[in-house]
Amino acid sequence: MIATASGSSFRLLCLIGFLAFVSYDLIRSPLLPLFAERLGARPEGIGLIMGVSTITGILLKLPAGTLSDLLGRRRLLLIGLSVFALAPYFYFGVHQVWQLILLRTFHGLATALFAPVAMAVVVDLFREGRGEALSWYSSFTQAGRLSGRMIGGYLLVWFGFQQTFVVCAVIGVVLIALFLMLKLPEDRSKTAVPRLPAGRRHESFPALLQGLREVGRDRRVLVTSGMEAILMTASGALMAFLPLYGINVGLHAGEVGLLFGMMGIASILAKPVMGRLSDRIGRRPLIMTGQIICAAVMIFLPWTDGLVGLLLLSLIFGFGEAVIGSSTSAMVADLCKEKSLGSAMGVFGTIMDIGHASGPILTGFLIGLLGYTGAFSGIGLLLLAVTVLFASSI
Repeated sequence: MIATASGSSFRLLCLIGFLAFVSYDLIRSPLLPLFAERLGARPEGIGLIMGVSTITGILLKLPAGTLSDLLGRRRLLLIGLSVFALAPYFYFGVHQVWQLILLRTFHGLATALFAPVAMAVVVDLFREGRGEALSWYSSFTQAGRLSGRMIGGYLLVWFGFQQTFVVCAVIGVVLIALFLMLKLPEDRSKTAVPRLPAGRRHESFPALLQGLREVGRDRRVLVTSGMEAILMTASGALMAFLPLYGINVGLHAGEVGLLFGMMGIASILAKPVMGRLSDRIGRRPLIMTGQIICAAVMIFLPWTDGLVGLLLLSLIFGFGEAVIGSSTSAMVADLCKEKSLGSAMGVFGTIMDIGHASGPILTGFLIGLLGYTGAFSGIGLLLLAVTVLFASSI
């Protein structure tokens, strides 16, 4: 990992990010679609349940990132981590589909507030080598997501739904304790993260709009964020329906968790290397290459029904995600102004979440119409089509 004067803060932030997403994805997949199915939800309903938490991110990631430019990173991070800690307790009282939809909307606040601000902190810490630094951080959070899914699958097999919720709640308490130990750039320097003084907070809204306008006018930022969004459409489709597809072809929940764990292994190994490579050769070639890899996996997936074949495709998809993710966020950071970093990460996160929310919802309807083969293959063809558009516009 990168060794600098900010190294200890960065390592602790990576650990917090890892555990935050372990906690979040312990519940998210494969547990959530199976839990929703147990409550009586149909494929369209399962897609909505899986996507609704991300809709919260669509609405809040952008203002959260921008507000962190104005009010400081620490308080936004703390609010987000508090939701990580509190939300698991409410799952014990869920007995109907509508209750689960409401709870998932609330739980989505956690990533909506934490994710863009944490990425802005990474950029604050590293003025050089951002691609590598962001890739290391993203590798830890992605590994947390996929490790959570793998661990959650086996917890579900061995203990059941309720005990998995308990583990998630315990991790939330640990997160708060670790955050209290974290030193941010704004803790050490009055100029590292510019903020408005208390007497001028009334100026926050106009400043927020100005930051959003600066970022929103840059077509390159929007197009690059859109590539990440399309990738997240595919990722969201797998998150929601790979568990159900795996069960249908004879796997158990623990083996489905292994599929996500394989994606995590690929991400851990590939992202830092790809981030360093993107710093040297540029972001664009890696974004296109990763998108093609992920498209191929989505097309071949519904023709594969054995554990070994699905593990191999999961490994390849995780590598493809790493290739893309090593470059998209770094490219957005390269393109934006320093004072609008939080806004840029908020825009990036919002557009990404539009794709992530669309994936489960769109795939749920496609499965109802075309089955798994048509749905997964259709998402793969969409990835290829958008890659052609990206190549012609950036």
